[in-house]
Amino acid sequence: MTNPLNNKVALVTGGARGIGAATVKRLAQDGAAVAFTYVSSPDKANDLAASIVAAGGRALAIQADSADEAALRAAVERTVAHFGALDILVNSAGILQMGSVEDFALADFDRMVAVNVRAVFVAIQAAAKHMKDGGRIVTIGSVSGTRVGFAGASVYSMTKAAVAMLVRGAALDLATRGITVNNVQPGPVETDMNAPDQPHVPHVRAMMPVKRLGQPEEVASLVSYLAGAEAAFITGSSFTVDGGYSA
Repeated sequence: MTNPLNNKVALVTGGARGIGAATVKRLAQDGAAVAFTYVSSPDKANDLAASIVAAGGRALAIQADSADEAALRAAVERTVAHFGALDILVNSAGILQMGSVEDFALADFDRMVAVNVRAVFVAIQAAAKHMKDGGRIVTIGSVSGTRVGFAGASVYSMTKAAVAMLVRGAALDLATRGITVNNVQPGPVETDMNAPDQPHVPHVRAMMPVKRLGQPEEVASLVSYLAGAEAAFITGSSFTVDGGYSA
């Protein structure tokens, strides 16, 4: 299909970098008007929005910390006010802090839960109020929700496992309205957290059956499919995109 998301409006949280930015680009490429949030990268966010507009699309960058409930709800309201609707929500905002359970700071624990779990709930709740029947919600989880993989990743893995179950429950809650809710679980993907010059990357790459990290665009393509009309019978599901890492 050419431009399968024509006349759709999407909001992507954490859309200025990495998988979020790739998702913003793909949704716009597929015809959607896209709003996206960012926290601390205004230049990247504005450049991304400008590039979409220059290509003939519609985009809106919104500064909002996903840990801030009021800011996140305001981002949903601003998207609807600016574009007149909200058809697609992609929860991409997330943070990773490593540390052993022996000395993991409670403040860091609370922050990761706030961004990785509570924000997903808040965004779904806020967006669902504006979505017409047949809306689409996609959350970016992680393969770490099913396989911890590394010492020090217990809290992060816990948040991603929680998201997978939240998605399943939300799918049941919203099914009568034809709103689908799904979870995409990337494995190691080349982003700022997994930049080629990072010392841990060669070790991670060696663990990969395909011997490379994924690209953000390879995740974004699945997100866009789940956001489209052809995915109407898919809901409450988690899809692993990890190059065989968890096989």
